[in-house]
Amino acid sequence: MSKSEATPYSATMMVRDACLCLHTQRAARRLARLFDEAFRPLDLTNGQFSILMALNRPEPPTIGSVAELLAMDRTTLTASLKPLERRGLLQIAPDPSDKRARRLNLTASGRALLAEALPIWCRTHEEVENTLENADDLRRELGRLL
Repeated sequence: MSKSEATPYSATMMVRDACLCLHTQRAARRLARLFDEAFRPLDLTNGQFSILMALNRPEPPTIGSVAELLAMDRTTLTASLKPLERRGLLQIAPDPSDKRARRLNLTASGRALLAEALPIWCRTHEEVENTLENADDLRRELGRLL
């Protein structure tokens, strides 16, 4: 590539300052680290907390419905479920009415861990919200992207 074809540094600075994707990724990484640290005493990550919370329903959800809720592809979700299943926090079973579908069920241990993690999430979430000017606007605008 010749020097004249190189992307100018000014473009790099423009993307750094304006890119919504970059700003969202950076904020998401920072939030993930913050919640990971808060959940560390429970040997839980923020992603695992989100998965367990997504399973906390009156009826065991399908893998597909959880993947959709979490905006994850099914393959990534399935891989993320394995360590939780090994820890005995959830069970994966065929759907009784459709043997091709799989249902995800929180175990008693999973429900207990979720109950222990929720107050940690509440405290951490409140701290984050207190740093924002208007968290409701942010949630609404991020929701529009979905």
